[in-house]
Amino acid sequence: MTAIARRVVQPLVREIAWCDPQQAFAPFAQDPHAVLLDLGEPATPESRYAYLCLSPYATQRGDRLVTEADPFQALATSLATVDWQTNSDSDLPPFQSGICGFLSYECGAWLERLPTPKPVEPRLPLWSLSLYDLVVACDRQQRRTWIFSSGLPLQDPRDRQQRAEQRLQWVCDRLQSALPSQSPDWQPQADWQALQTEADFCQAVDQVKCHIRAGDIFQANLTTAFRASQPKDLSPWQLYRRLYQLSPEPFSAYFAGGDFQLLSVSPERFLRLDRDGWVETRPIKGTRPRSADPAHDRQLATELQASEKDRAENVMIVDLLRNDLGRVRRPRSIQVPQLCQLESYEHVHHLTSQVIGQLRSGLTAVDLLRATFPGGSITGAPKIRSMEIIHELEPIPRQAYCGSLFWLGFDGSLDASILIRTLQISQGQVLAQAGCGIVADSDPLDECAEMQVKVQPLLRSLQPS
Repeated sequence: MTAIARRVVQPLVREIAWCDPQQAFAPFAQDPHAVLLDLGEPATPESRYAYLCLSPYATQRGDRLVTEADPFQALATSLATVDWQTNSDSDLPPFQSGICGFLSYECGAWLERLPTPKPVEPRLPLWSLSLYDLVVACDRQQRRTWIFSSGLPLQDPRDRQQRAEQRLQWVCDRLQSALPSQSPDWQPQADWQALQTEADFCQAVDQVKCHIRAGDIFQANLTTAFRASQPKDLSPWQLYRRLYQLSPEPFSAYFAGGDFQLLSVSPERFLRLDRDGWVETRPIKGTRPRSADPAHDRQLATELQASEKDRAENVMIVDLLRNDLGRVRRPRSIQVPQLCQLESYEHVHHLTSQVIGQLRSGLTAVDLLRATFPGGSITGAPKIRSMEIIHELEPIPRQAYCGSLFWLGFDGSLDASILIRTLQISQGQVLAQAGCGIVADSDPLDECAEMQVKVQPLLRSLQPS
């Protein structure tokens, strides 16, 4: 096998005046493969940094299962091309240059024997990865902004330095054209088509419960879908701004894939891996709606915290993730510092847990992804049998929904979300999906109501205010 040429790289860094991430991204929003990894509300450690990933020097994607390149191998190969020299300034944001992309839920077929996905329109790529030499990072905590420019993919150090300087100046010039943010217009309207009736969804819940009673599984995450035509006078970027205004979550993102877009307001971290090999995953299980009445809102939160059903659902997934991480962790490093903690967002209260561990020496972020993908919180337990049942009962393949959107630095660090609360746009069509975890004592009507609470911000983004 031919050895892969490695480039020793440390990026140019220029600090500029603080930029609002959405305002800064607006001049690039129509560019192919521009990505905004946005900040969310409320301000949390998970939403400290926003990143603008701009003008990639290489892009790969896969449209068919198994017959094309393995996305996990594509990630490993891309990482192997760069010998990254970490900047000694610890105050700098962790992502400075590297890969940004997404893996669809169906990418699990590269890891396990799973059923062939059903046909669907619009059809998105199974995965898409881009390599970025330009990254703009915004630190909300300190209100600081930096541009990182590495000069990749050039190999000669002088040529790479010149390219890095030119590309950094190109970003500065484009940023100067950014206009102050304005509230998005809410006039366009679209009619949503449910791809499954409420009665059919409730019947699917009952079928999951039959599998649980038969001992096939303990839990499954069941989802459904809605489709609408994209209004001709509403761009994907405008739609993202509207969605974010409704539901500004910690892992919000706008992903331009050329012929498709992903608009995500996800609250859930899938995986984080730092430079020292520490791994974190933060599964969400357990949901109640928010209320405009403070007393009722507190009552709903208290009810969620006291719910044996929701806590059991969360603990099952924590156990599954501990098992997944156990494949790649150092011995005795797995810990659960946070179990079933209440977290409140714009529209919902959630129970969130935290599982941490340390990656074994010699393993990488790609090994971590292989061991854990797709995330246990959106499959069920046991994972593979739950995924088989999901395939039988859901109306369409999930595609990007319930997959993962991530950045993977050339230094080996990783941050990945679970793509829930996400709109998929392709061929003039918009898909919205939502679901809930089903356990033995789930009530079908309650689960249907929970699904509706989660999907409402997505549906409302195409409705007039």
